[in-house]
Amino acid sequence: MKAISVLQLLPYDLFLALSSASTPAAPAVRADLTHVDSGRGFTSRELLRRLATRSRARASRLYSSSSSSSSARPAGAGSHAVTAPLARGTVGDADIDSEYLIHLSIGTPRPQRVALTLDTGSDLVWTQCACHVCFAQPFPTFDALASQTTLAVPCSDPICTSGKYPLSGCTFNDNTCFYLYDYADKSITSGRIVEDTFTFRSPQGNNGSKAHAGVAVPNVRFGCGQYNKGIFKSNESGIAGFSRGPMSLPSQLKVARFSHCFTAIADARTSPVFLGGAPGPDNLGAHATGPVQSTPFANSNGSLYYLTLKGITVGKTRLPLNALAFAGKGTGSGSGGTIIDSGTGIRTLPGPMYRSLRAAFVARVKLPVANESAADAESTLCFEAARCRGAPSAIP
Repeated sequence: MKAISVLQLLPYDLFLALSSASTPAAPAVRADLTHVDSGRGFTSRELLRRLATRSRARASRLYSSSSSSSSARPAGAGSHAVTAPLARGTVGDADIDSEYLIHLSIGTPRPQRVALTLDTGSDLVWTQCACHVCFAQPFPTFDALASQTTLAVPCSDPICTSGKYPLSGCTFNDNTCFYLYDYADKSITSGRIVEDTFTFRSPQGNNGSKAHAGVAVPNVRFGCGQYNKGIFKSNESGIAGFSRGPMSLPSQLKVARFSHCFTAIADARTSPVFLGGAPGPDNLGAHATGPVQSTPFANSNGSLYYLTLKGITVGKTRLPLNALAFAGKGTGSGSGGTIIDSGTGIRTLPGPMYRSLRAAFVARVKLPVANESAADAESTLCFEAARCRGAPSAIP
C-alpha cells in the first residue's frame, strides 16, 4: 500500500473550492481562527518542537484512518455562506494533533460559545454537552436545555440508520439517535445527535473596519458529546469536521467553497475563515498578503482533499523521484496520493522520499550536520553553523 503524503498548512491564505459546479455566490459569513500555542509564552524553539510533535501525531492518525468512508455532498437548494474566526488550539504535553480552533456560537435566544478544532480529516461536528466523562475546557459546556431551538434527531432519521454514527440498534427509551465516533489516536466521543442554530459573523467592510453582524444558520446537525475521552487537552470544546463528508460543516451549509488565513506560529492574533461567498473585498482577498494562487483538487471519491504533487525541487535541482511516488487513486482508501490538511503544520513525506529530499538539502547547505541519533535523522535536521565562518544566511 502506498503511503499518503500530507501537505502542510502553515501561515497561508487558502481558498478551497469544494465543487466544480457553478454556484451563485452566497453572502459571506466569517468566524475567527486562533493559533494552538498563542499567548502561552513558549520560546521559538519550543514552538517548533511542539509543532513537529503535533504534525507527527497527526500524520500517524491520517495514515491509520485513511480508509475512512466517503459520501457525496448532499443535494439541496440554498446555501449559507458564513465565516468564523480561526485560532490555533493550545495543546497539552501529549501528542495532540490539532492546529487551529474555529470560534462560533450555538443555540437561541442566547447563543453559547464553542471553540472547535478545525479538522479537514473528519466530517462530524461535535461539542461537549452535559457530560458523564469530559475533558477540561476554559468555558462552560453547551447547555442544550438552555436553547429554545435544540432538537434531538430521532432514531428513524437516515443519518441514524446509515450505520455510520449511531450506537448499535439505537434502542433508547427517548428514541434519540446516539453516536459513537472514534479517532485513530484512540480518542472517542459519544452522545446524542441533535440540531440547533449556529451563529457566525457576517463580514462588513475590510479587515474588521465595520461591525460584524451575526448570521444565524438553523438546523445544523452536530454531536452533543456526553462521553469524550482521549488527547483532548486544548482550549477546544470539540471538533468541527471540514471534510467532504455529508455531516461536515461546509456540507451542511451547502457552500461550494471556503477559505481561510492562518496566522504565524508565534502570532497571538486571530485570523478569519469564510464559508461561502466569492473571493472579493469582503472575503479572502481583503486579508491576502500576496497574489492568491490556486490548484485543482485531484478527482476523489473520498472525504479528504487530494492534490496532484508533480515533484520536489531543492534550489534549482529537481529531485529524481519517480512520478508514481506521488500518484494515488485519491479515494481515501490508503492507496497513496497527497492531501492538504488543516492539522498538519509540517510537510510529511513517505520515508524514501524524505530521505532523498534530506540528502539533497544537506548537499545544498554545505554545513556539517550536528550529531544526532538514528531516530532524529528521520524527523530533524540540524547544522553546526557556529563552527563555520561565512555560513550561508539563506537556505534553499
